[in-house]
Amino acid sequence: MADTQRAFVVDMDSHVMEPPDLWVNYLEPKYRDRAIRIERGADGVEALTADGKTLLRGRLAALGGVEHDAVDAMSNRELSYLDGCPLASYDTSARVALLDEWGVDAGVVFPTVGILWDKEDDPELAMAWARAYNNWQWDFASPARDRILPIAQVPLYDVGLARTELARCLDLGFKGMFLAPEPVCGKRPSHPDFDLLWQMLVDADLPICVHLIVRFDRVVNLSGTRWWDVEKERADLVFSFGLGGTMQLIPAVAALVCDGLFDRFPTLKVAIVESGAGYVQYLMDRLDEKYARFDAASPLKRKPSEYIRENFWFVMDPSERSIDAQCELVGEDRFLWGSDFPHVDSHLRAIDEVREALAPMSEARRNKVLGGNARKLFGL
Repeated sequence: MADTQRAFVVDMDSHVMEPPDLWVNYLEPKYRDRAIRIERGADGVEALTADGKTLLRGRLAALGGVEHDAVDAMSNRELSYLDGCPLASYDTSARVALLDEWGVDAGVVFPTVGILWDKEDDPELAMAWARAYNNWQWDFASPARDRILPIAQVPLYDVGLARTELARCLDLGFKGMFLAPEPVCGKRPSHPDFDLLWQMLVDADLPICVHLIVRFDRVVNLSGTRWWDVEKERADLVFSFGLGGTMQLIPAVAALVCDGLFDRFPTLKVAIVESGAGYVQYLMDRLDEKYARFDAASPLKRKPSEYIRENFWFVMDPSERSIDAQCELVGEDRFLWGSDFPHVDSHLRAIDEVREALAPMSEARRNKVLGGNARKLFGL
């Protein structure tokens, strides 16, 4: 049956491709000689460096690559970083035109280079890099604030610096905060030291957006097991792309819940991005079953599933077919979708894949997943 009312559609997981000279142009002068850079060396090989340290050398087109064959983008040394950057990945008008072409009303944007670097040994430099990115991102998004929804990148290495930057971004109009799914300086995000940040988001009625990260020394080191020795062999791409995000974000959800964060902040909203969503009821059942046995040793006041059902939203991959069942089990107001544009494992026809995957749903439920849930999550 055809839809009788057009859905409001929100892409919950898209990315920018930061201009190669972003940090040179946007960093304060005192940090400029320590900028993140994408440049060709004397040997002609392109490299991504941060504070003089090489993060990635060669094949930088694979950081984007949606318009290229995925394997070619991962292996072709002749392709540059900019070859992997569609115009819509950094140009406001082109991004709006892409949203129009897809029939998408708004898109949430996350960084690309910004999910690669790690600088806990120098909190001030890390925050300067983040400020530069946030300032550029605001310039990118603000001409189309009703269409492009920016998420603040706020490193947690220094809580005082983080509070200042988050407050600045929320005052500007950012729609939430990016959070890496990892402990910071030995502290999980649920540590009380970060409570003032979470209170700021509660007061703003905006979410923490927990998105996967890429740490090149950990990419195949899942759950403490090094399945591929990247010094001797190439990691399997299906394994790495298939499990990398999910194996980061399932533990992140469990840690946030089991630490009792939501007993302190009952209305804190958390969006889980780029890990799929078909595991949600399994995780709820698994944690509840163990809670029933170990509740006396747990700080939780209620079953883990209750916090997951009330405080979390989950972003499905475009082709996931089990979301109708997940909606039935978990709640139809808990699920959203994301394209991952323009990354190498994304698809230019993502919205078509989403509509195909959601076709068995009722119209009302489908419209919620397509954008109604995101509209409420962000107060659009």
